[in-house]
Amino acid sequence: MVVETRRSGGRGGTELVRKVVLGIGYWVQGLRCFPWMTVSFFLKDGLKVDPSALQILQNSANLPMVAKPLYGVVSDAFYIRGQHRLPYIALGAFLQAVSWLAIAILSPSSITIISIYLLLSNLGASIAEVANDAIVAEVGKQPASSSKKTRSPSSVQFLVTISVHESALDLPKTVTKAGIRKQLSDLLSALKRPEIANSIIWLAASYAVIPALTGTMFFYQTQYLKIDTSVLGISKVFGQAAMLLWGMVYNRHLKSVPPRKLMSAIQAMMALFMVSDILFVKGVYKTMGVPDSLYVVIFSGVLEVLFFFKILPFSVLMAQLCPPGCEGSLIAFVMSAIALALIISGFLGVALASSVGVTGDDFSGLPLGLTIQVVCTLLPLFRSSWIHDDTRSKPRSKEE
Repeated sequence: MVVETRRSGGRGGTELVRKVVLGIGYWVQGLRCFPWMTVSFFLKDGLKVDPSALQILQNSANLPMVAKPLYGVVSDAFYIRGQHRLPYIALGAFLQAVSWLAIAILSPSSITIISIYLLLSNLGASIAEVANDAIVAEVGKQPASSSKKTRSPSSVQFLVTISVHESALDLPKTVTKAGIRKQLSDLLSALKRPEIANSIIWLAASYAVIPALTGTMFFYQTQYLKIDTSVLGISKVFGQAAMLLWGMVYNRHLKSVPPRKLMSAIQAMMALFMVSDILFVKGVYKTMGVPDSLYVVIFSGVLEVLFFFKILPFSVLMAQLCPPGCEGSLIAFVMSAIALALIISGFLGVALASSVGVTGDDFSGLPLGLTIQVVCTLLPLFRSSWIHDDTRSKPRSKEE
């Protein structure tokens, strides 16, 4: 049964459908951290990969995320039965469901095979996220709207999106259904605006310059500290709860804060949490009576999602600056830039771990690696002026 809300049904019905579709969409994407954690254990214990190989595999699997602008242009330009958002969310959810079921049922023993499934999963996630983010950008232009960023089980999202018609979302209507060439032209025009281009460059650089040590920390916690799987699972839950709380706090109290000030504060807070990681690795908290498992649940869980806190205010900023009709393309380009930056960050982390002598059995150089990571995290603060800070101006039309 297809759910369709009429305008005469009132604003409340439309808002409810939006919240259900976007809420389930981002919720399902948030749950992806749990199968990814399972895959990490499988690679470490089942396929016996080392920390560097694990991190390289995790980052390589994110390559489909880099092509997000293409998915955004296609969703902006091509309508499927009069819809150009929900059908793409349904397709993305279907690809994710197929890939994760294949991993769970077939239990591939080859790194190559599991890599293909992970690439397929991230391809589906990319397509779904682009369409979700485009809806957020379109709704964000409407006066009384409010949208949160959380992140998708995929079969649930698939069933919801095929049972809801896009007209129920009451999205803004574009004047024409432009082709890909026109959409690319509009995207390039938007990217030529300094307020958009400089902001995107800063955001991408703020991720790329940080050498990520996620694979190393995963091995340190599980191999060296022998942290139980359930503790890491609780840490993921705590992190997702923190992400949800962040969305609520931002929506109610921080929307009026200038984006430059807010994102700079988040960047500084990331560095502070990394300093805390140094103390954790050196055993300072343990001598103070704080169990390792408690630190992993709270601080490690929050630090993992703290990296993405900047995306919410930045998405709102881009929605305000984005010209009408290419919301999907521009937001997709932003997410693509972030994905590429995180891949670069991951490979820099592999190089850093190797240079300080960290291996699967020797973590003596980890404090030095974390110290370098803190310094790199603070570097973008010296160029925070690149973030556009005047949110009072309205987005200009495409012709300008």
